Amino acid sequence: MKKRFVSVLMTAAVILSMTACGVQAPEAPAETPAAETQEETAEAPAADSAEAVTPAADAITLVMAEVNPLDTIVGMTDQKFKEEVEARSNGSIIIDLQASGVLGSENDVLDTMLGGGGTIDMSRISAFALTPYGGQKSMLLSLPYIFTSRDHFWNFATSDLAQEFLQESSENGSGVRGLFYGEEGFRHFFTVNEITGIESFKGMKIRVSNDPVMNGLVEGLGANPTVVAFGELYSALQTGVVDAAEQPIANYKSNAFPEVAPYMILDGHTLGAIQVVITDEAWNKLTPEQQDILVEAGKAASEYNRSISEEKENEVLEQLKADGVTIIEVDDITPWQEAVKPVIEENIKGLEDYYQKIVDMK
Repeated sequence: MKKRFVSVLMTAAVILSMTACGVQAPEAPAETPAAETQEETAEAPAADSAEAVTPAADAITLVMAEVNPLDTIVGMTDQKFKEEVEARSNGSIIIDLQASGVLGSENDVLDTMLGGGGTIDMSRISAFALTPYGGQKSMLLSLPYIFTSRDHFWNFATSDLAQEFLQESSENGSGVRGLFYGEEGFRHFFTVNEITGIESFKGMKIRVSNDPVMNGLVEGLGANPTVVAFGELYSALQTGVVDAAEQPIANYKSNAFPEVAPYMILDGHTLGAIQVVITDEAWNKLTPEQQDILVEAGKAASEYNRSISEEKENEVLEQLKADGVTIIEVDDITPWQEAVKPVIEENIKGLEDYYQKIVDMK
């Protein structure tokens, strides 16, 4: 309760600060299918054992938002990035990492960053969270089954095409730019009642975040997409408002969803691709040398993310099995892919070449 109270106070402080600078507190738009964990957990140790860097007298501080706790895959990746930036800059750049959603939801954070005022400089977001802000290329990363494996994703994430995607939001005038990609594993459905396969989803009420791609995916399975705020999802599953939802494995466990939805089917419909973005306003305040430091630190954090993601996810999966969660394997993914073809065809219009380039990277 104490942590929640502090989080509320900090969030209120940010909003008051925005108001004082002439920035209107944003209305919460449709939520993206992001890593939306906001439950408070114990902070993980730093991603590396590097010693803390003493800030320089004239250090630049960049406020970085994260909706997840620090002991998650993305939280650990953030910490690695922070350490790399501060060490490489000899303390001339300090990353003020604010985790566990204290600065608001992912969409709230993006609205604050795009609104200007400098209260939030950076954030770790879902790779496709910029879709409502004109990031059409990024939307492709959320299409079902576009990535067939983690290696397939990393073939993209380390390519020249990925760099083009990262710069899309800056080039279209949105006001932010991407620094690097990472991932937190594939997303899977979990349900209140026992299921056996894809046929079990017909007629189900499945929680979505009002995202057109996710809506189309759920409808393709013969289910009913039902918009529920992430903070209300636990109770919605508990009371029967929805029958199922979807998250990466680690987020499923960290939010205690196994307590109310103890069945998970490993369909891997979407990879939880992530990116770190910085406002153009903050970026332009940095010298070219400092900008290079952020880029190089991002490469190191991306490599670190790649090295830990699968291992950490597998550890959580084994713990879920030990805790009694029923894990359903999918032997043949073909029926799932066939079911979602319409949503893919609808959302690649005008982007067919980019879509094919990503598919061919497997």
